[in-house]
Amino acid sequence: MNEKQEPNRPHLPWDNPRFRNWVAVAKAAHAVERAILDAMKPLDLKPAQLDMMMNIHRHPGLSQQELAERLIVGRSNITMLMPGLMARGLVSREIDAKDKRVQRLALTPDGAALLMEALELYSQLIDKAMGAATPEECDLVGTQMMKMVEILKADQAAS
Repeated sequence: MNEKQEPNRPHLPWDNPRFRNWVAVAKAAHAVERAILDAMKPLDLKPAQLDMMMNIHRHPGLSQQELAERLIVGRSNITMLMPGLMARGLVSREIDAKDKRVQRLALTPDGAALLMEALELYSQLIDKAMGAATPEECDLVGTQMMKMVEILKADQAAS
């Protein structure tokens, strides 16, 4: 029992430092997501579209299926967002030379230019949000978050 907890009081989750700190992480993530949404408005990009473009840039030639797997979203989400990027001339699709059923994604020159502009805003926002932490503290946060992901992935794989 928590030393501060009264004998007849039930254990409440916010008495647990792990719970309190997780809520702080979740609030911070939500605040960053909202800030990214606001920062991308002048560029007419949704955060999900930015994520798609970042992955296409980092891994040129992905299929939509591969992109969906990287983003951990369904193909339908990609299918809904891709037409907007293509209509704006930001992303192109090319038929795979080995498998004509597969279309490979690439950023167009306009898409690459817009992505670089978006990444500058995104980087500034993250630098501001993480500015109170030392580089070592930032690394610790990242390491702890990745450990959480691995623990939860292992639980999902076991069930």
